[in-house]
Amino acid sequence: MLNKYARAFFTRVLTPFAAFLLRRGVSPDAVTLIGTAGVMAGALVFFPRGEFFWGTIVITIFVFSDLVDGNMARQAGISSRWGAFLDSTLDRVADGAIFAGFALWYAGSGDNNVLCAVAIFCLASGQVVSYTKARGESIGLPVAVNGLVERAERLVISLVAAGLAGFHRTFGVPGIEILLPIALWIVAVGSIVTLAQRVVTVRRESAEADAAGTAARGSGTTS
Repeated sequence: MLNKYARAFFTRVLTPFAAFLLRRGVSPDAVTLIGTAGVMAGALVFFPRGEFFWGTIVITIFVFSDLVDGNMARQAGISSRWGAFLDSTLDRVADGAIFAGFALWYAGSGDNNVLCAVAIFCLASGQVVSYTKARGESIGLPVAVNGLVERAERLVISLVAAGLAGFHRTFGVPGIEILLPIALWIVAVGSIVTLAQRVVTVRRESAEADAAGTAARGSGTTS
């Protein structure tokens, strides 16, 4: 849902920056790779140590590369299947690193096996939610559904909560660290709902497509 409304806004905001990078000879693929590396560094260097505020700052800086690289490709007229594949694949890598960072914290100094398991579930369910859409589209279905918690929602909910929770350790704000566990549970439950929405949609669309195919074959036989 957030992706539908926020993406167009940030695309407009980042267009001048994308144009600047193109003038400097930077390629969209380079931005994709650098952005993913930055997100992974922020998640896997800071989060396992409980440095959620600074980790979120680093990730937020680099996560916008997902909008900049596509904007650059469109401005340069070089959009390609390879670029789309690379971008989508590295999005999954970056998302996995964020929730892996949370899991490593709770498996270590955070000392909470339940929340470690929830973070791992968020990681896995996010990958499966993305897979269901990609797989549905690969068999010719539109998968026309806006899920409750898609990638944009997962990132915003988890990163905003992590950044605010980091105020406890970085600035000494009491009680605010509870926001991260709450966010992880919200993402976990929301991912289950989103997965169910996509599965139901694919089942309906596949039944409609099969029925239309059967009707077409029947019409061809009688004619």
